Amino acid sequence: MSKVGFGKTVNMDFDAAVARVTEALQAEGFGVLTEIDVAGTLKKKLGADMPPYRILGACNPPLAHQAIQAEPEVGMLLPCNVVVRQDAAGAVRVEFMDPQAVLPLLEKPGIAELAGEVKARLQRVMDAL
Repeated sequence: MSKVGFGKTVNMDFDAAVARVTEALQAEGFGVLTEIDVAGTLKKKLGADMPPYRILGACNPPLAHQAIQAEPEVGMLLPCNVVVRQDAAGAVRVEFMDPQAVLPLLEKPGIAELAGEVKARLQRVMDAL
């Protein structure tokens, strides 16, 4: 079990998993601000081949606004990263950053509670996959 996140293996292909995660995030009030095609970038820059691997930067604007108002330094920990990756055997995993693992590092009133709210929403996204 990871100390920085949680996730699961899904029974769908990579592209379907990216689409489904994006839809489930939207249902919980998150938009995808950034999308990094790690496999494509490493292929282009290094000529390295690897299975599909994408990082989605998810943001819930009202919750992000609350966090930034409580502590402007929280921007270093935003957006919440969601990884969709395929392993060498072809299985597709979806993994979520655990905001309760990183946001309390700021030690500001209200941040721990906010991290709990974000985590609950991300867990519902995972459950919807």
